[in-house]
Amino acid sequence: MEKVSSTDGTAIAYDTFGNGPGLILVAGAFTDRSYYVPLATALSSAFTVITYDRRGRGDSGDSSQYAIEREIEDLSSLREATGAVFGYADSSGVMLLLRAVAAGVPFEKLAIMEPPFRGEGAPPVPDRYVERLQEFIRAGNPGGAAELFIIEAVGQPASAVEEIKPTPMWPALEAMAHTLLYDAALMGDSSVPVDLLAGVRTPTLAIHSTSSPAWLQNATKAAADALPNSQVEALPGQFHQVPPETLAPALTAFYL
Repeated sequence: MEKVSSTDGTAIAYDTFGNGPGLILVAGAFTDRSYYVPLATALSSAFTVITYDRRGRGDSGDSSQYAIEREIEDLSSLREATGAVFGYADSSGVMLLLRAVAAGVPFEKLAIMEPPFRGEGAPPVPDRYVERLQEFIRAGNPGGAAELFIIEAVGQPASAVEEIKPTPMWPALEAMAHTLLYDAALMGDSSVPVDLLAGVRTPTLAIHSTSSPAWLQNATKAAADALPNSQVEALPGQFHQVPPETLAPALTAFYL
């Protein structure tokens, strides 16, 4: 593990894998850099892959007040420190990557995986979602925030939460629960940000799993339609996920 100091002095922790042109992986909500170890390993023969803890997660620091601009600065500082030329993100991490590029953080090529823009057929944004997250965090109940996200925002059954609670995963999720507010800020109203994407001219590969629900597949296609220089690729996988052994060759072919 190494750390880079962001513009505001926050320490951002990261790992590197392999050798080759630099590729930064930007995680979505409720994940730290360990999430990307299988994909980073699969890509390590062709790239120097950088996985990192977004602020407030894992071994990275945080600030007293969140701002999207600080996360953009984190990614910019990491890119400058590592010399990375490619970027990849999935889920709500896509909005961080695209916002960063729109703000001038330079990458030669981008790949994005299923940004959760909520169009027709998508589960609705939970009622008072941000306010309820804030209430749970202020009350010292990160588990309540985690349940709200998993059950109401993602749409998983309550039984899935009960299965996780007795495992070591649950305390790790509780430790990151406050960062759900960060991803909510990044996503805004969860509609496709057409004006923002129109300014991102970097060549972009938009990927979706063939086993994801139609609304996520359509969200990927809608993002690609709004990006001026993009292409869509459907890959076999699971819900909101493509296995590394399938995803890595597709990314390698696109980047190189």
